[in-house]
Amino acid sequence: MHLRHLWLKDYRSYESVDLELTSGICAVLGPNGVGKSNLLEAVSYLALLESFRGAPTDAMIRAGASQAVVRGEVLEVQREQLIEAELLRTGRNRVLVNKQRVVRSSDLNTALRVSVFSPDDLEMVKGGPAGRRNYLDQLLVTLDPKHHGIRSEFEKSLRQRNALLKQSRGRLDEAAEFTLEVWDTKLVESGEKLADLRSELVEQLAPLVRQAYTDVASDRAATELRYEAPWRPGGLAAALHAVRSDELRRGLTLVGPHRDDLFLELNAMPARTHASQGEQRSIALALRLAAHRLVLEVTKTAPVLLLDDVFSELDPYRSAALLRSLPQGQTLLSTASGLPPEVVAAQEIHIASSTRRLPEMATGHEVNE
Repeated sequence: MHLRHLWLKDYRSYESVDLELTSGICAVLGPNGVGKSNLLEAVSYLALLESFRGAPTDAMIRAGASQAVVRGEVLEVQREQLIEAELLRTGRNRVLVNKQRVVRSSDLNTALRVSVFSPDDLEMVKGGPAGRRNYLDQLLVTLDPKHHGIRSEFEKSLRQRNALLKQSRGRLDEAAEFTLEVWDTKLVESGEKLADLRSELVEQLAPLVRQAYTDVASDRAATELRYEAPWRPGGLAAALHAVRSDELRRGLTLVGPHRDDLFLELNAMPARTHASQGEQRSIALALRLAAHRLVLEVTKTAPVLLLDDVFSELDPYRSAALLRSLPQGQTLLSTASGLPPEVVAAQEIHIASSTRRLPEMATGHEVNE
């Protein structure tokens, strides 16, 4: 998979971008604060329909503009596809693939897949369970777009059930109890499917993560993954029934996949609390590398790799190990500290200052405001 061309209009700090990209490693170079990450974020938006930095739509539209446009031309096995995204301050964003309207991010999977590495990945290890659940769910959709429907159905049922619990104010009349049973049935059906998918995915990932951790840390420490869902042995229906009174009192659903976790272990100890900062970074890199390798194995197509300033967070040893571990394919990387000696870039894009307009750039071209 090769992103051949990227166009931006009024995206973040850029008024206009017209950029041809080569295969292999494309390096975006420049000091901090000039918009390097914005370019990578724009590419990821074409695949995910969201910012990998968690930014809202407004933040991705240039100050003073009412909308932003991101366009990308992708080549995969002699097939060209054009992805166009229009981001609006008011109203619903619009996305087209080959001029056909796209409604869900999962519909973009066959057009463009990306694997994103960023300094924020450390939160997958040391942060709360929401980030780890999102990692699993995004990977499930990347592997098979139909999984998006299962997650969406669970989230819809969860919202409706929570709304009913909140409205009940601790007591259920006959009509409310009947409605709650309906949402229980829907939640159980979609929730157990989602948990099964996550659990199966973790089993696939575990050996890949172990190998990737050894690759990036040169350490054969025992790395284990486990999907933790305390309700699964007895089933979700029984678990919901057991906490019914507490849910009515608190007005929300207390058990289910929305509270599950991906438990990460290093040398038989929780990585979140017992691993060093360097070990946690290696685990985060291993999670991303394992996901990238699994997507390549299943889809037979390498996603476009986006490395957002990851070398600034790694010591030279881990930087070199990561580079040795990267599979073949197109890589876009940004760095303010210069390229590690091991990197031979096919294309260098130099951004010398914060820029409102970025013309088409050839290898080694330097851009100033």
